[in-house]
Amino acid sequence: MHGPAEDMSPATLRPLVGITACLKENGRGGWHHTVGEKYVRAAIQAVGGLPVLVPAIGPELGGDVAATTEALDRLLEAMDGVLLTGSPSNVEPHHYGGPASRNGTAHDPARDATTLPMIRHAIERGVPLFAICRGAQEMNVALGGTLHQLVHEVEGRRDHRSLRTPDVDVNYGPAHAIDIAEGGLLHRLLGERRVTVNSLHAQGVDRLAARARLEAVAEDGQVEAFSVPDAPAFALALQWHPEHRALENPVSRKLFDAFAAACRARAAARLAPGLRAAAE
Repeated sequence: MHGPAEDMSPATLRPLVGITACLKENGRGGWHHTVGEKYVRAAIQAVGGLPVLVPAIGPELGGDVAATTEALDRLLEAMDGVLLTGSPSNVEPHHYGGPASRNGTAHDPARDATTLPMIRHAIERGVPLFAICRGAQEMNVALGGTLHQLVHEVEGRRDHRSLRTPDVDVNYGPAHAIDIAEGGLLHRLLGERRVTVNSLHAQGVDRLAARARLEAVAEDGQVEAFSVPDAPAFALALQWHPEHRALENPVSRKLFDAFAAACRARAAARLAPGLRAAAE
């Protein structure tokens, strides 16, 4: 007979994957846990994990830095990975010393107050991070980088925004090629120097954080991917959306497979003491 420790091998573990959510106002008060179904589906199907939505709780802790730190660290202790999601909202520019946003720009200060410190703590604690779209922008800001608020107004840059048609598959369809840095994490994962990705963003990376390594750029020079080489665990940020139909896209599958492997490894290490005790 196999004991519990043998049954819970890294290959069979379903890791707990934290998925960052937004705080939305719908006219009847704020609503937590707003996150696109595609991220939850990707966490289940492409990662093989159990998704846990992380609400934008920062302001609810009274602005107390110590309380926020304790709460986030307790959450991270229970997580095997964090998926930083996209969102229509922009990171508030005061977080990176940028100019005030134009009137009408969507913001989510509660999410900023949660994700920016969580990113730093996740990296310090060796929790795997996979950042997508706004999540990538958050990671860059959290590590000291800056953002373009309107990439399409930057001289020489293309319009990276979505087509916004009624057809979701058209909106998330192939938009442009990216050039992948030789020898980097993305190159090692994909085995290719050039792939085509979708594009659905107005905000984007300006100055890359000092700790970050450039992994890919669009043909116009816009940052499309970066990693954090000194992070003790997987830490990759993408400007495009690999979660859309992730299992049908070979590039997306390779990326989620790498994230999944990192999450399973953390789950195995995190649960090992308890599994050993149960087997005795």
